Amino acid sequence: MKIQKRNLLAALCIATLTFFSIYFQWFQTLNLTLQDAVYQRANRVDASIKIIAIDEKSLEALGQFETWTRKVYADLIEILDGGEYSPRVIGFDILMVSEKGDDDQFLIEACEKYANIVMASNLVFDTTIETVDGVSTVNSLHIDMVETPFGELENLVTAGFANTVQDSTDNRVRYTFLERDGYQSFAAAVTQMALESKGETETDPTEFMPVDANGGIYIDYTGGTESYEILSLVDVLEGKIPAAAFANSIVLVGAYAAGMGDSYLVPIQTGTQMYGVEIHANIIQSLLEQRCLVYGNRLGNAVCCAGIVFALTLLAGAIRIWGSALIGAALIAGEYGLCLYLDERGLVINMITLPLSVLLALVWSIASKYVSETLQKRKIMHAFQKYVAPQVVEEISKNHDYQLKLGGEKRHIAVLFVDIRGFTPLSEALQPEQVVEILNEYLGLVTDAIFKNGGTLDKFIGDAAMAVFNAPFDSDDYIYKAVCAARDIAAGSDRIAATFMERFGKKVSYGIGVNCGDAVVGNIGSDFRMDYTAIGDTVNTAARLEANAKAGQILISEFVYEKLKDRIEVSEVGVIPLKGKSQGIMVYQVDRVAAQT
Repeated sequence: MKIQKRNLLAALCIATLTFFSIYFQWFQTLNLTLQDAVYQRANRVDASIKIIAIDEKSLEALGQFETWTRKVYADLIEILDGGEYSPRVIGFDILMVSEKGDDDQFLIEACEKYANIVMASNLVFDTTIETVDGVSTVNSLHIDMVETPFGELENLVTAGFANTVQDSTDNRVRYTFLERDGYQSFAAAVTQMALESKGETETDPTEFMPVDANGGIYIDYTGGTESYEILSLVDVLEGKIPAAAFANSIVLVGAYAAGMGDSYLVPIQTGTQMYGVEIHANIIQSLLEQRCLVYGNRLGNAVCCAGIVFALTLLAGAIRIWGSALIGAALIAGEYGLCLYLDERGLVINMITLPLSVLLALVWSIASKYVSETLQKRKIMHAFQKYVAPQVVEEISKNHDYQLKLGGEKRHIAVLFVDIRGFTPLSEALQPEQVVEILNEYLGLVTDAIFKNGGTLDKFIGDAAMAVFNAPFDSDDYIYKAVCAARDIAAGSDRIAATFMERFGKKVSYGIGVNCGDAVVGNIGSDFRMDYTAIGDTVNTAARLEANAKAGQILISEFVYEKLKDRIEVSEVGVIPLKGKSQGIMVYQVDRVAAQT
């Protein structure tokens, strides 16, 4: 397979763009959209995780959330933990960092009685410059302050920070901290307590998770909005839901109303936001199942995709377009299948760059082949113009169905033969270079006259030339044009004859014969070497007329005369015998050709 330099250069360029695109995370928004569609798919949620929602119904019954006393939460704890069966964990995704009044004591007393309470805290970050071993770095995750549950409550409950991390690209929550500078997240604290309640010896939920340098993981969502069982807080307080329904469960209490400002965009769904308490539910289930998303090595991913695209670009430049398209489609489908396979293992790779690079490689292949074919076509047409009139070449270039093949067709044509008179003694008397100069100038004149009048230069025969009119395509008034071409040759010959006499001391003249009639026109020869020509009695007659023409004479047949007698002035030569024909034909000498109207 021959590799052209331009294809190699294109392959290197596209492969380089592919590498940079993955390594420097270009098209990240599109990439995240694709990754969300493949990797974030709802599966079966853990039925033991239940959400008690501070919803619109609860707000209507209990008043504005800001007016609630802490006795509401104390009553809820007593209902859930005070019976025969209690939840494994009750997690409050509600910040209670300041005292609100005397009713706070009810909550404190409830938390003293029961040890399965986790409450939310909040980490306040700021940016500082830290110096380690003489090297200064900017730390944007420096913990400036920790907002913890108020007063005695801090020592009675397990606290975990409930900070939500939104992606800077599209504000979706894909990442979460599990631990930060010794502080545990809300989801991790709930999970650890749930494991301890079951007697698990290894209760640190982060121990088997691929936590990154910042203490976080990428969330593998299991359920979307309302996937987990959602129960209204007021229904639980009013006893409409039996406490036994929460036995051995993980209960999360959190905001579930639009005005509470705790809803976020998430990758598992579009168009609707998810409440923070549901996000925590997804994280907790991921920790219980020891499942999260791990992003593949960017360098390895970039090198692999760049290599694939490099090979595809080279291959696409050497095979047919449909073959390249099939291979490109197979690569895109293969990447999708690979991502589904990796999804089962929680491994994430860049998804957008390879399809874009494949499309770029295919576009390059199509464009380069189109340009190459166009240039080749122009080159061929330019060469073809040396044999055929430019008008004919233009017609062939427009006719996409034109095929070059052996065979002929019967057409009515006009045929012109022209020959230099006295060429043999002339060539013997002059130097070869002078002979070639005379011949080229004379045949150049002949060619220009033929092309000017829309004829096809059939061939040069030594010092003679043959032209046909009305082939290979139809031409208007082609018999008249053939005679006009003869007239132009005659006029031009008269001009250059004087020049040749002055330069070489030799007289150069011509003889021309024109005939019209039916002939077989087409490509004659073999598949690898063919000649476009006309054969038949019409051609032979034109050749005989030229052979009988005297120096400076244009002879036409009676068939040409009958077609043009109102447009030309002639002298009757008479019936002359023609070699190979049993009967002679009437021949005329053209004296004048009327201008075309």
